[in-house]
Amino acid sequence: MNMADVVLEITQFSAGFGKAEIVKKIDLQVAKNQMLALIGPSGCGKSTFLRCLNRLHEETEEAWVRGQVKLLGRDIYGEHTDPVEVRSHIGMVFQKPNPFPAMSIFDNVAAGLVIRGIKKRSYVADVVEYSLKQAALWEEVKDKLKSPGTSLSGGQQQRLCIARALAISPPVILMDEPTSALDPISTSKVEELLMQLKKQVTIVIVTHNMQQAARISDRTAFLLLGDLIEEGPTAEFFTRPKEKRTENYITGRFG
Repeated sequence: MNMADVVLEITQFSAGFGKAEIVKKIDLQVAKNQMLALIGPSGCGKSTFLRCLNRLHEETEEAWVRGQVKLLGRDIYGEHTDPVEVRSHIGMVFQKPNPFPAMSIFDNVAAGLVIRGIKKRSYVADVVEYSLKQAALWEEVKDKLKSPGTSLSGGQQQRLCIARALAISPPVILMDEPTSALDPISTSKVEELLMQLKKQVTIVIVTHNMQQAARISDRTAFLLLGDLIEEGPTAEFFTRPKEKRTENYITGRFG
């Protein structure tokens, strides 16, 4: 991988809680405008690892990390680095859609801008419209922007959360099983959206659905009991895995 294209560089990275080591000395690079899928059985450390990439992991009691995560060359765990600032550059979309309950559709998307102190109404309105268009939601909500975000369907709520993440123009968006709570039609819409979005943002997605990883990701990484077993171009990963444990997992022999 050309280092000039690397957005996220993870080096000898470990994480856990108390005495438990959940993520073990991972080395991984994620390139610009690519989608990396993280797969592996439940409890293998995928979500913990993902939450480390924007410093959400440390919000949990007894959480710890070792090693480096660099975003565009800057260590996000550096001594003087503000976790809140890190999260403004690395957005997050969760498994269950979580629009802010007391806010309108408009205010949900604008939330990140408001936190940053951006108050110019015309600018905020332009960003909200652009973000909703990017999230393929504008046509469905443009006439009800004052309605609660929670009034939307599950699939629409998840696209609203994606629009909210996009509004602050992050170079990276993390997604923790973003379609697992959605029906097949909504899942298909979100997958189409992600295929478009990766042209302008780097995406790291945790998914239990190997067919989804094969459909939409550029590269796939397999985690097992906290270890990174294998990572590579998705087409090769699923057709010619290098590791026997990878082959056993993707063919359903375990996990």
